[in-house]
Amino acid sequence: MAPATDVPRILLHPAGPTTLEETGLSLDLTVQLVLKHLHFAGELSGNDLARRMGVRLTVLEPAVSLLRSQHHIEVIGATMTGPGAFRYRITDAGRTRVAIFLEHSQYVGPAPVPLAQYQRYMAEWHQRVPRTATRERVSEAFGHLVVSDKVKDQLGPAINAGHSLFVYGPPGNGKTVISQAIRHLLDGDIAVPFAVEVEGQIIRVHDPVHHEELPLEDVGDGLVTTALDRRWIRCRRPLMMVGGELTLEALELTYHQVSGFYQAPVQMAANGGILVIDDFGRQQVPARQFLNRWIVPLESRVDFLTLQTGQKFEIPFMVLLVFATNIKPADLVDEAFLRRIRYKVMADSPTLDEFCLIFWNCCASRGIPYDQSAVDHLLEHYFRPRRIPLRACHPRDLIEQALALANYRGEPERLTPELLDAACATYFVDDAEPPPVYA
Repeated sequence: MAPATDVPRILLHPAGPTTLEETGLSLDLTVQLVLKHLHFAGELSGNDLARRMGVRLTVLEPAVSLLRSQHHIEVIGATMTGPGAFRYRITDAGRTRVAIFLEHSQYVGPAPVPLAQYQRYMAEWHQRVPRTATRERVSEAFGHLVVSDKVKDQLGPAINAGHSLFVYGPPGNGKTVISQAIRHLLDGDIAVPFAVEVEGQIIRVHDPVHHEELPLEDVGDGLVTTALDRRWIRCRRPLMMVGGELTLEALELTYHQVSGFYQAPVQMAANGGILVIDDFGRQQVPARQFLNRWIVPLESRVDFLTLQTGQKFEIPFMVLLVFATNIKPADLVDEAFLRRIRYKVMADSPTLDEFCLIFWNCCASRGIPYDQSAVDHLLEHYFRPRRIPLRACHPRDLIEQALALANYRGEPERLTPELLDAACATYFVDDAEPPPVYA
């Protein structure tokens, strides 16, 4: 779902540096990256080298000049005039030197962004990002779901405030789907750095799986995209989901011994977007240990990470953290933590009318006619006698199983009492032992 057209378009992308000093990077780190690129590419023109590193050629001139004076790279020709057309190749002496660099770090990619620049950008982004979750837009974003007005009115303010929230309730009532739909209300773009540099160490932040890249060329307003910093990628605000596999280690830096650089934890990669902790309380680590880890970030919007050297540093925590659980919050957390999660949203079971509406929506999405008599038969002969509580997931699941059975039998895809009875027989668990049959 695209953002509403009346939402202001604000591009928050750093301007490109024109000198090495403006990048905030040391000459030594820049020399290392230039040599690594030439080592793996064989030879590159000045323009190609600058493009790979995400900076202008003027930024690389000090490093290139130094390497040429040390005879670690050489010019082997030029296709046109100008320094950008010079083709560079690494020398034998350069290969000896780059082997030492690769023993410490095998990172080869765009030049990283210094931590201080990342911190400044996130602070400015948080001040300027639009917050436009009105009643009308919330209804539009959740239009594909059957959600009560009460729940919508609880979600809207939480999204605008950027505060974390609990979405809780019985299983099967769409807590995960509700959490995912929140993303439709996160307006504005965000620039995600390929990597961040801390004390000479490189932390890879960009994740192509979770960061949906957006083109820079369609931003309009007469913006010259060549003036933008290509060490950053313009992305849609991220949505990251973790579940029962989440561990405390995933919330810390991951150091790769072989590659020699770090991978950002999930909360850093999710900065500017949503981090959904699905099935919270089902992780192998006790819930209270996770909650203790989140107390400081939720209160101060700042998190602390630690390098292999023991050096601690501060990163922004601009994440809408959503805990989705079917366990009662009081059974998971204490009062101190509940106070820090400002919003608690109960995803209750649907009413009878809502249940029928969900059935109708699911039939429409599958392209089959809705039959109220079949649903009434299901309620009267299966749900009520067995006292099965209504869940929002039941219509979708039962329709899918009924149609699978129809397809197996070679029958038309339609909703019938017989197919729904058969779907219930394989969907619900019947603990009653059948009476013995004697020949």
